[in-house]
Amino acid sequence: MSVRAFRGGEAAVQNLRHFSQNLKRYKRNQRRMHESAGKSACPAVSPRITDRENAMEFVPSLPTLLAFAAASLLLAATPGPDMTLSISRALAQGKKAALFVVVGTGLGIVVHTLLVAFGISALITASPTAFLVLKTGGAAYLLWLAIQAIRYGSSLSVTKVAEAKGSALSNIATGFSVNILNPKVVIFFMTFLPQFVSADDPAVTGKLLFLGFFFIAIGMPVNALVVLAADWLAAWLQRNRRAMRAIDYSFAGVFSVFAVKIFLTQSR
Repeated sequence: MSVRAFRGGEAAVQNLRHFSQNLKRYKRNQRRMHESAGKSACPAVSPRITDRENAMEFVPSLPTLLAFAAASLLLAATPGPDMTLSISRALAQGKKAALFVVVGTGLGIVVHTLLVAFGISALITASPTAFLVLKTGGAAYLLWLAIQAIRYGSSLSVTKVAEAKGSALSNIATGFSVNILNPKVVIFFMTFLPQFVSADDPAVTGKLLFLGFFFIAIGMPVNALVVLAADWLAAWLQRNRRAMRAIDYSFAGVFSVFAVKIFLTQSR
């Protein structure tokens, strides 16, 4: 082999090596361009944003919240044992005592929300004995309130109102008892809250809890307005004792009707 041929072969090898290096450099640059384009199209999600989104999983969507708020507002304005008790207590002992009853009712709803969220309400309604004990206790308590309305009436004397100011715990306990011993409330929350949450939602427990407390936030102001209206009416009724006594018997009758309805409530 001549020197010229050897040098020509060596030059060819060097050219091939340069070509290979340039090709690798080109591919590397292309890969970097694709990676940068992908990053710009799909920016990295901040860990804080991800944590915030996970923390808000228990909040239902806006359309669901609006539908739930509308339904809750209508239900809160519907007369029931809780509202009847609040009005009766406002006429008998004044607005402060009645507002404590509203607080007790709200605490009862908190318990019902927890029972539904963790599946305990379903166990109560599935047990004939437990459900019978619940509705019997609720009916008996309402009948006792009916008797109290007739025996003591809605005396609006200054002495009775003064005594009522010191019975905050008693009024809270009364409102709580009327609500928690009502099997209709148990069944209502079992059927009402789950309508706004999908059964296969991984955050179903959190959403049920959120909706329960949202219901309280809507219902308590409504009941408070009813109490204020009843307290305003009491000022007029104070001048008409016969009308007040007629209202006492009316409340006794309403409590008795609710007691019968509660006792006849079926779990299914």
